[in-house]
Amino acid sequence: MTIGWHFNNTYSKLSDTFREEIKPVPVNNPELVILNKSLASELDLNFSNINKDELSKIFSGNSLPNGSNSIAQAYAGHQFGHFTMLGDGRAVLIGEHTTKSNKKYDIQFKGSGKTAFSRNGDGRAALGPMLREYIISEAMNGLNIPTTRSLAVVKTGENIQRETALQGAILTRVASSHIRVGTFQYIAARQKKDELKTLLDYTINRHYPEIKNSNNQALDLLNLLIDRQCNLVVNWMRVGFIHGVMNTDNMTISGETIDYGPCAFKDTYDPKTVFSSIDQMGRYAYCNQPVITKWNLARFAECLIPLIDKDQDKAVKIATETINSFEKKYEEKWINMMRDKLGLFGLEDKDKFLILDLLTWMHEKKADYTNTFCHLMDLAPKKDKLFDDNDFINWRKRWEERLSKNNDSSKKSLELMRNNNPLVIPRNHKVEEVLKAAEKNNLKPLNQLIEILKDPYTQKNDIDDYQIASNSNEKYQTFCGT
Repeated sequence: MTIGWHFNNTYSKLSDTFREEIKPVPVNNPELVILNKSLASELDLNFSNINKDELSKIFSGNSLPNGSNSIAQAYAGHQFGHFTMLGDGRAVLIGEHTTKSNKKYDIQFKGSGKTAFSRNGDGRAALGPMLREYIISEAMNGLNIPTTRSLAVVKTGENIQRETALQGAILTRVASSHIRVGTFQYIAARQKKDELKTLLDYTINRHYPEIKNSNNQALDLLNLLIDRQCNLVVNWMRVGFIHGVMNTDNMTISGETIDYGPCAFKDTYDPKTVFSSIDQMGRYAYCNQPVITKWNLARFAECLIPLIDKDQDKAVKIATETINSFEKKYEEKWINMMRDKLGLFGLEDKDKFLILDLLTWMHEKKADYTNTFCHLMDLAPKKDKLFDDNDFINWRKRWEERLSKNNDSSKKSLELMRNNNPLVIPRNHKVEEVLKAAEKNNLKPLNQLIEILKDPYTQKNDIDDYQIASNSNEKYQTFCGT
């Protein structure tokens, strides 16, 4: 009957400044909806001998595992540019589980009731948004993009009130940690250097032990995070993912994607695509994601000023120069990513024009982002007359000429493309379909979609229906869920 939990809760040992000790609020009638058995296996956890009722109690927080020590974490954040003191208003970190290979993971319940940071919220979550996070976070993992994961979703047996009454649910989120840029902002706002140093030391011990003996840990941490976030956002751009709510409290220090509220993947290529209902000004549009990443990193750098150098003016100068390295790093990584999507080896000066001309054509013709690259690999779900366009045919000749300059075989070029261009993404209409079915207790479409998204780079017989974009002309919108 042993599940295999091995908790070693280091964050809860930090002072009260960093967290509030609190237990999940029990629910009336928990019912397990989905359990991620493959993730459980990766975590060295075995739930096979636990019946569904007991699993429901565990993942609702009604029955906490031995060794857990539940807390709500304090953090702040710039939300759509406005600074706010925040914290886990509807989430409880039950502990840090260590695997047999000595990897540490936060186990967090999302939607587990009120905390000291709930403000006017009820601390609860709805079934739809929790299943949505499960789908998208597991899709991101299948796409090989750093992400928090989803271990389980449980219905609470209670309704919650939003615009209408909705089924309540709790998601179990797994992360290498929940330390955010906003965590540093919260501590920095208190203007106590010893607390800031405590958080810096904790973060380095947990995520970046390679800089433990550095002469300037704060600066090295800033540089490492710039690299990780740069890589992360380039990956988002690679697959057409739009996070939707890139507040500083949703940027992790580990470099994982976190918070799958109003996120979505775009079908038609338009750099200004926005799905979030609350992003009226397009702050977090697809094309703005690199800009906002740099902006968020600048807020992180501000927090570290007292630790970068004793001379404040000198520290500001160093931090500014470091942050300003972002554009060059990003552009280089982005162009190389696009070369990979097009199967190009080596560096050619004209590559940038080849890439931009394709994206311009896609924008003008409203081409599907994912399927355009599938077409170039001869793996499109159906023949599309759009690619008979003369401008595209001319572009394709230039691309094939550039491919011929590769020293490697055409087989290697295709292999490079297939490793970087997913055949399936979580199409918005498909996500909505399976969520509607799940809310009526039909979980078959949900499980099928999750299974398809586990292996998005492999051609299979049963994926055509998952590759085609919606033919609806309605503007697709996503919602925060809080």
